[in-house]
Amino acid sequence: MVYIKHTNKIKKHFTLIGLFFVLFISLSVKKAIYMPPRPITAGFEPLVEIEEEIVDDAITKKIERYFQRRHDRRVFNGAVLFAEKGEIVYKGGFGYGDIRGKRDELTTQTPFQLASVTKPMTSTAVLMLQDWGYLSVKDSIQKFIPNFPYKGVTIEHLLIQKSGLPEYLYFSDEHWKDWHKTITNDDVLCLMEIHEPNRYYRPDYRYNYVNTNYMLLASIVERVSGETYNDFMKKYIFEPLGMHDAFVYQKDAESLPTTLGHDKRRRKIADSHYNGVVGDKGIYASVEDLFRFDQSFYDNSLLCPETTELAFTPAHRRLYAHDNYGMGWRINTQRSGDRIVHHTGWWKGYTSYFIRMPYSEKTVIVLTNCLRGGFLSTRELRGLLNE
Repeated sequence: MVYIKHTNKIKKHFTLIGLFFVLFISLSVKKAIYMPPRPITAGFEPLVEIEEEIVDDAITKKIERYFQRRHDRRVFNGAVLFAEKGEIVYKGGFGYGDIRGKRDELTTQTPFQLASVTKPMTSTAVLMLQDWGYLSVKDSIQKFIPNFPYKGVTIEHLLIQKSGLPEYLYFSDEHWKDWHKTITNDDVLCLMEIHEPNRYYRPDYRYNYVNTNYMLLASIVERVSGETYNDFMKKYIFEPLGMHDAFVYQKDAESLPTTLGHDKRRRKIADSHYNGVVGDKGIYASVEDLFRFDQSFYDNSLLCPETTELAFTPAHRRLYAHDNYGMGWRINTQRSGDRIVHHTGWWKGYTSYFIRMPYSEKTVIVLTNCLRGGFLSTRELRGLLNE
């Protein structure tokens, strides 16, 4: 009987151990597969699984083949970036900063002279100051430049290219005698004050694209902010967006850009005395920098949505819908009503293409430093993204 009792005790002991073991395994399994309860939201929205987007390899290969063939024929030297919905579809560099010397191999982080693609950045700086309450686009130029000799011109007239002012690149040729001396924004303002070159039209009469407008806007940014155009752009646009390769070129500074402009025979183009004037041109940036600038219009990191919409709105009734101008942007309104907002630029061997399609969140950026091969078709570039 004692032996039986002892055996029963052993059985009970093993039974308890077994129960504890099963319970431990069960808890472990439950812990491993535990899912947190569904959060209770205001509208009891269903959980949506985010599908990972896969870049179309056929599009990537098509873009690369397009530029590689042009480069192989020696008619393209530059860097490119194509993006869709915030994702880079393709990026690459072709050629050199110094073509004949085969120095400074180009990458997507190589800065190029943006030429007139500087204008969208200058307009953004001005519109930021409006958002902050420091100015209004309805303000007259004399509010900030009291000695400005042309009456009736507002900041808005400058932004939309409707000021009627003369082209500084033309009248400076006549009045700036020493071409070995760099001319600056203040020098141009002085020439306008002293000589008062004839204006082309009265303000608000018609569209007339002149670089003078954006030179003046850069000068207004300086007077309103109390900082140089270079410092303002760096502090409030380049650094916040992570545009690490971007800078405003200062002709007489010791540092030189890593790229040089080349003519159709691939010869270097000499630095110009006009490179002291900024706002209409003068910003150097890489294709990756421009992509970061492009993305800022989706997350409203620089401008409020209403101001962005204002900048992207066609401002000229007399111009075609597919070839209009907003505040620093060329506007191409499609038959569907969708707007392509873009800008191109050319200056001393550099050519720039910055094309945005907000309705499909697609972007095309092409920067070159050689004129050989001529200009690229913006429609053809959009077509590489099946637009």
